[in-house]
Amino acid sequence: MSVVSPDLLRRFDGNGPRYTSYPTADRFVEAFVADDYIQALEQRRTGAAAMALPLSLYVHIPFCESLCYYCACNKIITKHHGKADEYLRYLDREINLHTAHLGLGQVLTQLHLGGGTPTFMSDLQLRALMAMLHRSFTFAPGGEYSIEVDPRTVDVNRLAVLAELGFNRLSFGVQDFDPAVQKAVHRVQPVEQVFALVEAARTQGFESVNVDLIYGLPQQTPESFDRTLAQVAALRPDRVALYAYAHLPERFKPQRRIAAAELPPASSKIAMLSQSLAAFDAAGYVYVGMDHFALPGDALAVAKRQGRLHRNFQGYSTQPDCDLIALGVSAIGRVGAIYSQNAKTLEEYYDHLDQGRLPVVRGLALSRDDLVRRAVIMALMCQGELQFESIELAYLIDFRHYFGAEMEALSVLAGQGLVVVGPTGIKVTADGWFFIRAVAMVFDRYLQADHTRAKFSRII
Repeated sequence: MSVVSPDLLRRFDGNGPRYTSYPTADRFVEAFVADDYIQALEQRRTGAAAMALPLSLYVHIPFCESLCYYCACNKIITKHHGKADEYLRYLDREINLHTAHLGLGQVLTQLHLGGGTPTFMSDLQLRALMAMLHRSFTFAPGGEYSIEVDPRTVDVNRLAVLAELGFNRLSFGVQDFDPAVQKAVHRVQPVEQVFALVEAARTQGFESVNVDLIYGLPQQTPESFDRTLAQVAALRPDRVALYAYAHLPERFKPQRRIAAAELPPASSKIAMLSQSLAAFDAAGYVYVGMDHFALPGDALAVAKRQGRLHRNFQGYSTQPDCDLIALGVSAIGRVGAIYSQNAKTLEEYYDHLDQGRLPVVRGLALSRDDLVRRAVIMALMCQGELQFESIELAYLIDFRHYFGAEMEALSVLAGQGLVVVGPTGIKVTADGWFFIRAVAMVFDRYLQADHTRAKFSRII
C-alpha cells in the first residue's frame, strides 16, 4: 500500500459525496411515491430469471439505549425494549407487502442489520425477526449475513445466539479506545471488553470481524490516536472502517453536545489520517478504498484483487451488483433503475403501514444519463479503472465526446498524479485511491451543476 504524503492529504481536504449511490440520496424527490417502487418490485418478479440481479436485504433497527454525541444516524434513544416488539410487528407488515409484489422465496445473497443498535433487541426479538425473514426469503448458502454490534450490548452468550441465527459477519463500533475520548462522546467501553468479544467471535467461527474507528473526535490527539491504532493492530480484526468525524451540529442535534473547542484542528486530523494509513500498511492490511482496510485473506480484499468489488448504501461489498430491499424506518433501497427511501419517523412509518401502504416517501427514477454516470463512478470507486469501450458498448456513446468537459477536469487530476488517462481508458494510481471521491466527483453532473459540496462530509 502506498502511504500518501500529508501535503497531498491537505491539498484534497475538501467536501464531497461518499457515493454509496449515484445519484446521491440528497437528489431524491418526494414526487417519487410507493406506486413507483411497487412497479420496480413487480418488474423484478416478472423479469426473465437470467436477467434478475442478485438480491440483498437491509433492515434498519433504530433503537439505542444511550446517545453517542458524534452520531449522525437515524436513531431513537430509549431504555424501553418493548418498543422493539411493536417495531417488529410493523416490519412484519412491511415484509408482507414486499412479498405481495415480489413473491415468496426470493433468494438472498446478503443481509445486513444496521441502526441504531440492532443488538438493542433481545435474543427473543432477534429470533422473531430472523424467523420472519426466513419465512419470506430464501437465504443462499455461503451468503454474507452481517450485523452491527455495540460491544456494550453483547456478551459471549449473545454472540453464540447470533451465530446460531446464521450471522457470519460482525461489525463492532469502537471509534476510539482512549478513555478521555470515549467520555467526551458519551460512549465508554473498556478495551478489554472489545478484545474479549473479538476473541469470542473467532472462537464462534464468524468469518469476518470489522471494527469501526473515527478520527477527528473531541479530545483526540495524534498521540492518543496512535495508541488506539497500536491496540487495533494487536486486536487484528479482519476489516477496519476508518471514518472522519464530520461536525455538523446544525444538522445533527446530538453533536451540539460536543464543544467545538475540544475538536482537534485540521492539521491534527491530517496527522491522524496519515498515521493510520502508515499503521495499517505496517500491520499488513490491504487498502480497499476510501475508508476501508482488510487483511489480505478477507473476502473484501479478495474481491478487490479479483475486480469483484461493489458499492451500495452500506459501503464496499463483496457481492456483485445487486438489487437492495430496504426495510424499516428511513431505510434506503435500490431495485432496478430506481432508488427509494422509507419515512424517517416512526409515527409516519407506522401510519403508512396502518393504511396498508408501503412506507416509501421519496426516491428517484434514474435517467439514462444517471445510469451512464453511475456505471462510470462505480467502476472508478470499485475497480479503480474503466475501459472506454465497455461504457461505449453498454450505453451506445462516444466516451470522450459525451464526457468532454469531464475529461478536461480529469487532466488536472492526472497532472497531480491521481489518475492516468490513456487512449483506451482511465486508471486510478496508488495515490489516487486515497482520493477516489475527488476522482468520482468529476463525473457527478449534479455536483458540477450546483456546487453544493458543503453539505457533504470532508473527503479527508
